[in-house]
Amino acid sequence: MIATILLQASSGFGLQQMLPLGLIIIVFYFFMIRPQTKKQKDQKKYVNELKKGDKVVTTAGIHGRIVDVNETTFLVEVDNGKIRFDKSAISLEASKALNTPPVAAKA
Repeated sequence: MIATILLQASSGFGLQQMLPLGLIIIVFYFFMIRPQTKKQKDQKKYVNELKKGDKVVTTAGIHGRIVDVNETTFLVEVDNGKIRFDKSAISLEASKALNTPPVAAKA
C-alpha cells in the first residue's frame, strides 16, 4: 500500500511539471543574464579603447580629459589638477553622451 502511494506520487512529477520551471530559467537568462553580460563586455571594450586626450565621465560624475593611460588606471585632468582613476570608474553611458554632439531640434 505504501509502495503504491509512492509510485503514484513520483509519477506525477514529470515533464509537465518541469516545463514551466525550464521556461522560467530560459526567460530569466534572456531578460536578465544575457543583457548584463553584454553590457559588461561593451564596458570593458570601451575602457580598453580609451586613449590619451579622450573626454570621460566617471561613475561619480567627474568630468575630465585623459592625460595618461596605465595598465589599470587613467590619469584624468580636471579643472584644478589631475586625478588618477581606476579603469572601472569610467562610465560608458555618460562618457558616450559627453562625446556625442547634441541633435538639433527641428522647428
